[in-house]
Amino acid sequence: MDTQQTVGDPAVEPIAGAAAGGILLRLGGSRYAVGMADVAEVAGVPAVTRIPGTPGWLSGVANWRGRILPVLDLRLLLATPTVPLATSARLVVLTRGDVVVGVLAEAVPGVHDGTLDDATPAPATVSGDAGSLVCGQLTDRHGPFAVLDVGAVLALRDRVGRRRHD
Repeated sequence: MDTQQTVGDPAVEPIAGAAAGGILLRLGGSRYAVGMADVAEVAGVPAVTRIPGTPGWLSGVANWRGRILPVLDLRLLLATPTVPLATSARLVVLTRGDVVVGVLAEAVPGVHDGTLDDATPAPATVSGDAGSLVCGQLTDRHGPFAVLDVGAVLALRDRVGRRRHD
């Protein structure tokens, strides 16, 4: 996968069979997926400017195509280990309607060709913030992965003004 691809960009060839599938992300050493329809771009991690007084999971903002893009580090909300991001890290830009956020990922190892709609419910042991962000789980030849609820991820912007330092 190129370091930067934009959905709908005529210079980027569609990924065969991935239209109904999703992008796989590595967060805290675990695998997660987000629906392909919600991914605007996968790119290298840009310079991120921290905003004082915001929760730790809001890494800051970045310039994305001339727009201010909130950049989230979901590892803190998913209660997964946070290690410094390596050069393999990627920014996955999620969009739905007019809401756009960037999600930091340790890596983007590929795509899931099948539908994410077949996910089984998340285990009852997933609770708190992780429980609200994970909508199910699937298994492929590399093992299990969780499916992120993109709507819940995008709704995190509503928490910034209400709660400080989550």
